Amino acid sequence: MSIRATSAASTDIGAYQGGELTKGTNWWGAFVVGLAGTILVTGVTGPVLAGAGSAGIVEFFFVTVTGAILCICVAEMATMLPDRTGGCPAYAYYAFKDRFPRSAPIINGVTSWMYWLGWWPVMAVNNILIGGILATLFNVNINHTIKFMAGAVPIPVFSLIIGTIICLFLFVPSYLGIRLGTVFATVLGLASMIPLTFLAISPIFHPSVFHGGNIWPLTTPGGHSFFSLHTWTLFLEYTALLTWNVIAMEAAACYLGECKNPSRDAPIAMSLEGGYGVFIYTVIPLVFFGVLGLSAITATQADPGALFGGFMLHVIHVTALQDVVDVVLVIALLLSSLNAIMGPARSLYQSAMDGDLPKIFTHRNRHNVPDFSMALNVLLNIVLIGFGAPAVIYIFSNVGYVGSFVPVMIGYYFLRRWYPNLPRPFRLPEWMKYVALFVAVFYLIAWAWGIPLCSLHGCAVGSGNELPQFFIGWAVVLAWFPLWWWRKSRDRAEARRTPPPAVVTDVSG
Repeated sequence: MSIRATSAASTDIGAYQGGELTKGTNWWGAFVVGLAGTILVTGVTGPVLAGAGSAGIVEFFFVTVTGAILCICVAEMATMLPDRTGGCPAYAYYAFKDRFPRSAPIINGVTSWMYWLGWWPVMAVNNILIGGILATLFNVNINHTIKFMAGAVPIPVFSLIIGTIICLFLFVPSYLGIRLGTVFATVLGLASMIPLTFLAISPIFHPSVFHGGNIWPLTTPGGHSFFSLHTWTLFLEYTALLTWNVIAMEAAACYLGECKNPSRDAPIAMSLEGGYGVFIYTVIPLVFFGVLGLSAITATQADPGALFGGFMLHVIHVTALQDVVDVVLVIALLLSSLNAIMGPARSLYQSAMDGDLPKIFTHRNRHNVPDFSMALNVLLNIVLIGFGAPAVIYIFSNVGYVGSFVPVMIGYYFLRRWYPNLPRPFRLPEWMKYVALFVAVFYLIAWAWGIPLCSLHGCAVGSGNELPQFFIGWAVVLAWFPLWWWRKSRDRAEARRTPPPAVVTDVSG
């Protein structure tokens, strides 16, 4: 386990623990795997627009812009720490380590653990959605269901079987190394994002299907105006659901440490990811609401296949394209699931390399990827499918996800304020540190207030109280502390067993 050692002068970042993974990709590889975050637009568009109405279009734009800001701030930090892996949390530690040496390891470990909790359940959500889409596509009877736990939604046996097969299938390219993983992601990314991009701009070719009266004036489903207190309270509640999806464009950061030239690749990958994410998450809700209107969106909000397929039929009027839309959605969700195996596994791996998780998480296979951590993600997703409903998993997962970015954005502010002379191959304007601090406060409010509010009322139209899943999520977050204590106790025991180096005395003179 090597540590990248550099000068400890005030103009350098100092010594830090790198990821030691193969430098086998570039900005394109990071970008296409990171599209796994942008693809989550397929699952969130219906629930948020059904719950927030046309006013939700503004919320989509605002929250997505904060995700783009996160991306470019992380790009700057990644060029300062080019060998780190594991995504955004991997960069927060170095803002705190000198000023708060006792608490910095805890910040590092908890942040990475919460980020992991935010990402790995994505595959369970996707597999539930894929099961429903395939059942419709092939006219499969899904009336036979099974319920695994109290409070869970019954899950069709078909979806459970399909989800398990997908988990095992996607583990293969993940296991075989970053090169194959990014090639596989490129195929899935192009096959899904090109059609979704066309879907976003398709009303240009048939403008009569777009009705501005569906959007303006901006109101909620209850008729409340955009500037009413009710609307802003509703925004806070739905921000919990939105952030879990739209911020996920940052997924590209998980692979920057495996880029051959991070100083060049990180800014390109993260800027493209952020820009494309803002485009997709702004245009898709806008055109869907303009074409379909509130009632049609509400009727199909729980079924992405019906929602996207219905939109396509309104624009192009070709019934056969419904099946094409279903296939594209399945491909898109597969890409998102691929990252749910690969990305958060690297977070666990880097945290263990830093000494904040048991050493088993540092295990790599002969392809130099963290196989144990990825296998754990696969196993847990198979179990989590038993929760039965995406909205339930959103709450469980988001207890970790949004909160993990608060130390990252505060860390960016501290690095700019306390260490202004550190070398930054990619440097944002000085005022961006205040923007980062604002985003950190916004994420803190969404996490500490919005998520409990959403779990109490239900994160989607027609869903019930999801507080049990909220507390389960917190139990998983707190589970990091005994794992950290175990690692530290093992390190201390190993240090006691290791004899001190022999001292050689020169007696020749």
